[in-house]
Amino acid sequence: MTADGASSLSRENAQAGTALRVLAVVSFCHFLNDLIQAMLPAIYPLLKANYALDFAQIGLITLVFQLTASLLQPVVGTYTDRNPLPYSLAIGMGCTLLGLLLLSRAAYPLLLLAAALVGTGSSVFHPESSRIARLASGGRHGFAQSFFQVGGNLGTAAGPLLAAFIVLPRGQASVAWFGVAALIAIALLVRVGRWYKTHRVARAQAQVARAPALPKQKIVLAIGVLLTLIFSKYFYLASLNTYYTFYLMQRFGMTAQDAQFHLFLFLGSVALGTLIGGPVGDRIGRKYVIWASILGVLPFTLALPHADLFWTSALSIVIGLILSSAFSAILVYAQELLPGKVGMIAGLFFGFAFGMGGLGAALLGQLADAKGIEFVYRVCAYLPAIGLLAVFLPNLRVRKTA
Repeated sequence: MTADGASSLSRENAQAGTALRVLAVVSFCHFLNDLIQAMLPAIYPLLKANYALDFAQIGLITLVFQLTASLLQPVVGTYTDRNPLPYSLAIGMGCTLLGLLLLSRAAYPLLLLAAALVGTGSSVFHPESSRIARLASGGRHGFAQSFFQVGGNLGTAAGPLLAAFIVLPRGQASVAWFGVAALIAIALLVRVGRWYKTHRVARAQAQVARAPALPKQKIVLAIGVLLTLIFSKYFYLASLNTYYTFYLMQRFGMTAQDAQFHLFLFLGSVALGTLIGGPVGDRIGRKYVIWASILGVLPFTLALPHADLFWTSALSIVIGLILSSAFSAILVYAQELLPGKVGMIAGLFFGFAFGMGGLGAALLGQLADAKGIEFVYRVCAYLPAIGLLAVFLPNLRVRKTA
């Protein structure tokens, strides 16, 4: 597409409500970004063998990545709320590209720098692309966030698969091949940046929303409740994302290959649930989706540790569908709670979700070592009960201005 073509497409989308092509591009770039991120832990066995790393050094790589991918996000979001940077997405993906190239050649401790660069790219990508998704939504904020988010879910699922088929057989240097994905994303994000630069003011004004003024204490309480719900969701998801295959192998004597297939079914249900949650929230209200998604999954999580193989697989799919519908609703609800803080809220919630996922995997791993993997699922089954805290969320009546 030529620059003139991209410009005319931007003008057309600006007048057409929801800019579906912009959303599709951002979602696809989310797929590429999270695919690259997911490759890092997938190649740990290769790095460990190549450089005789111990588990403490592997853990330090994860820590550096998680810190840069989590803690920097609210900082980036807060800064760009005040100082819009239309091409920051392309610049952030450039950091990811540098991290990939370094990862393909570097030995320890330069692997730490590579992980930090990939994490920094992620910290720029998530709050800024979430802002673009909201601007391109045409007022369908839940739909836009779900559409954007599902790209990341698919990338997270595809990363380890591609690493297994491409990187592990061919060696560390083949990581550089995934730089092509980063280059494609950079080219697309430059065009998204051009669209954002041209339309951010007009679209932001068209989508200005007014909510009832809430006391500061109520806002702080609501944000605290939402973050607690994120904690329960991502701690529980960590038990499935990280340990589900081990659980199936130990409890039912499955092979690793068969267990991976069941994990794929679960991850597919997570992607589908993510896509459903936002539009449903647009229609019936986000607070209802939050209630149903977090607390509504409780009967199924309680049943999972006691089910046979068939029902374990079926329940995991139901859990993935229901629980994954929450994030888009929570994020948009928080953005409506604090109008004008789109980047800060996106950075805070994406960063907190990443952090809780990493922390959950680490702590649950220790619990599994001490008490067994089945004990982990019996304990985690009660986490969705935290959804009862949604009773403290205020009812928001948001409307567009004329």
